[in-house]
Amino acid sequence: MEFLESGTFRVGCNYWASHAGTNMWRDWRPDVVEADFARLASHNIRLVRVFPLWPDFQPITALYGNSGLLQEYRMGEEPLPDTPLGQAGVSEEALEKFAQLCALGKKYGLQLIVGLVTGWMSGRLYVPPALSGKNIIQDPTAIMWQVRYVRSFVRYFQQEPTILAWDLGNECNCLAQFDTPEALYVWSASIAGAIRMEDSVRPIVSGMHGLLPEGKWNIRQQAELTDVLTTHPYPLFTPWCDAAPINTLRTEFHGTAETLFYRGIGKKPCFVEETGTLGPMMGDEETAAAFARTCLYSLWAHDCRAYLWWCANEQIDLSFAPYDWCVIERELGLFRSDHSPKPVLRELEAFSRFVENFAPGKLPPRMVDGICVLTRGQDSWANAYMSFVLAKQAGLDLEFAYSDQQLPDAPLYLMPGICGDAAISAHRMRELLAKVEQGACLYLSLDDGLLSGFEALFGARSKGRFRFSGEETIYVSVDGDSFPLCLQAPFRLKLEAEKAAVFARDGEGNPVGLVHPYGKGHLVLLTAPLERTVAQRQGRMEEASGYHRVYQYLKRFAASEKAAQIDRPNVGLTEHPVDDSRRLLVLVNYDPEPAEVALHLRHGWNISRFLKGSMTIPGNDCAILEICTV
Repeated sequence: MEFLESGTFRVGCNYWASHAGTNMWRDWRPDVVEADFARLASHNIRLVRVFPLWPDFQPITALYGNSGLLQEYRMGEEPLPDTPLGQAGVSEEALEKFAQLCALGKKYGLQLIVGLVTGWMSGRLYVPPALSGKNIIQDPTAIMWQVRYVRSFVRYFQQEPTILAWDLGNECNCLAQFDTPEALYVWSASIAGAIRMEDSVRPIVSGMHGLLPEGKWNIRQQAELTDVLTTHPYPLFTPWCDAAPINTLRTEFHGTAETLFYRGIGKKPCFVEETGTLGPMMGDEETAAAFARTCLYSLWAHDCRAYLWWCANEQIDLSFAPYDWCVIERELGLFRSDHSPKPVLRELEAFSRFVENFAPGKLPPRMVDGICVLTRGQDSWANAYMSFVLAKQAGLDLEFAYSDQQLPDAPLYLMPGICGDAAISAHRMRELLAKVEQGACLYLSLDDGLLSGFEALFGARSKGRFRFSGEETIYVSVDGDSFPLCLQAPFRLKLEAEKAAVFARDGEGNPVGLVHPYGKGHLVLLTAPLERTVAQRQGRMEEASGYHRVYQYLKRFAASEKAAQIDRPNVGLTEHPVDDSRRLLVLVNYDPEPAEVALHLRHGWNISRFLKGSMTIPGNDCAILEICTV
């Protein structure tokens, strides 16, 4: 499918009808849907995620008899019809409405991602009456009826050309509490299997959000069962992401970092399935537009495949739940209540047309400098997020992996925020050290972590490890320049550097930053949790710019084949080889202020042309140029 191919990018939105929100199927007005679709198409929106609300499409009730025992399932008071759809409890009338929606999508050139089990939406649970009160994820009766519903729906629309992909459902990890990751695995396998029984062609999209490498909401289990992973990167709901204004670097990197985090650990494509600002208090309409513009260029440069805004239409005039309950569900639309477009829609339209008309066609994959390896026992998202942002500020491009996975070869590995005594198994650490022996650089930062073979690895002896509370100031020395960093270290080590070089010390002169040769490569150790400290700090990353200089220091130990560097930590640079003699550079200004960027090219490389902009990049915008060898 086109939106899964590397180098392509799709722009779209999530959709509920403008007149009724989640009540659109019971208050079905095809004329309103047609007008909505026509407006979206006129602004070059071509991909729409739609939601058959589960109780409207499987309106089963349970009737009980003597002693409260289940007697029969019906549709309201009527027996289940003697048809395959009827026996599955599926409303043929609702399916016909959805068929009308598909026909309107075809008329206006829209492709659809269908969220099948839409039982959770905007803070409200929607389930068929017969299943009310059941644990939708774990109850076998609930799973049975969901499988029947999904098979019937997919079979009915298996030949529908407007449907691009099947989504398990909207954020189904919010449907119920569940005890173990295996419970969500069984539910996901049941729904994915039901889809596959009826359609072996279309991709299955996860639809989940808030996943992690381990635990109940598990990236790798979803990747095992689906074809495409999804992020829903709202800064308000994601830890560490709402600490700065939405149109600044820290917040704008959220969607890119989280999408690459899922993709790297799950080894499956991933895209931003829904995102937005959640209303004007997060930023006015022009600020929201700047946020969207920056995120679009950032995601495109990092091959994140698609970006869908939440939501197509304002819902501020709807008086029923969930809109009556929750402020952030009312002012989300690309269109206002009077159907006039907001500035954010202008940006989505402009970017959609930009991608369609991009002269080279597809954007080649970016060059990657290293792998960020997340480990057991830590706050993996905090460490992944801040490693990615600090690396970008230092001019490094990262992918992600997990410590129990086989790692690809790379010149640089980062293992931030090591916690506990079981962060990585001995055999995986040996594999990683073998790569260092062959010339790679491995950077580690300690939270409360313990490592075996410490003295041999790092060329230093521990004279004691003890608990510590609060911040300590360390002094980093790079090329004769010393600068202070305040770090939160739960433990401190008293070290004696025997063979290691020291690049950072605490206020008492005790070594906290070490570099030690290991075979042909190097081990770099920081005995304080740099990444977690930065995650927990409030404010813009630009105001904590010294922290990325530790990552700049790492660059000298990892060979890079990149041809370009810049000197602005608030501007991201990605380098995309076209062939042996040509590369594209994408420079994204993550700051609302214009940036004058000095470009430093390796000997033999020159600018051949600008495809967009110049080296003076407007706030929250992008420049694209081609460089070539002489």
